[in-house]
Formats: sequence, structure tokens, C-alpha cells
Amino acid sequence: MSQNASSLAPGPAPVLSDFPFQAREKLRYGDTDRQGHVNNAVFATFLETGRVEMLITGGVDLMGPNGAFVLARLLLDYRREVNWPGEVEIGTRVASIGRSSLRLEQGVFQHGECVATGESTVVLTDVTTRRSKPFSDEARAFLERKTG
Repeated sequence: MSQNASSLAPGPAPVLSDFPFQAREKLRYGDTDRQGHVNNAVFATFLETGRVEMLITGGVDLMGPNGAFVLARLLLDYRREVNWPGEVEIGTRVASIGRSSLRLEQGVFQHGECVATGESTVVLTDVTTRRSKPFSDEARAFLERKTG
């Protein structure tokens, strides 16, 4: 598989246990649209929740001094509608690691079924220079252990 190809879309749906990082998001009534299901734009927020929780709460400072992650790319494949009330679970895994970037694969699940898959690329930047900066050795080692 090429470095740019996703192992998620389309094809058989993943299961939540395929993802080492998992987060939950409560659905809000305000997330719904006129058709009565969760609006498509909210799915990007689900992926953001999973991505940020993985990057911030993994136990290792991935950003380092003056570091911040920026989203460089987002792909999203819808598989099923999501209905309120309830919650979704978001699974995230590291697909590949660059010098200063990460490609993440994600799945969104409701009632145990995959409702969407996504791929995100984030870049570690220096907030002062506004340019990319490489991962520290500690961050890279941590991420390599979590690569799916």
C-alpha cells in the first residue's frame, strides 16, 4: 500500500478494537438536521475529539516547547447515519509518522457499528516561527509504539 493510501476506505468496516486510542462524544440535540439525524459537519468534530485526545492525553508531551499541532488534511467517508440521542465512540490509530507530521486513521462508531471512517494528517509546528518542527526522540519513540 502506498504511503498516501488509506487502509480504511472503502471496504469492510473496521471495529472499535482496531484502534488503540478511544474517545467518547455525547450527541447533542443541536447536532441534528432537518432529516432528524446528526448533521454531516459534526462528523469532523467527532474526528477532532479523537485526534486531540490522542495527541494531548497519551502520557507523552508530543508537542514540546512552543509546539502546536495543525490539521493539514482531512478525509471523511460516511457509512451510516447517526441519530440522537446517545453517544459515539471514536477510535484513532497512528498510520504513519513523518519528520514533523502524523497520518492518523479513525473510525466513528454508534451502537458498536462503524458509521464513518476518516484520515487526518497533522503537522507539528513551532508557534513562534509558524513552521514545522521535528518530533523529539521521546515523542517519536512513543508514536512508533502506537503505529497500527
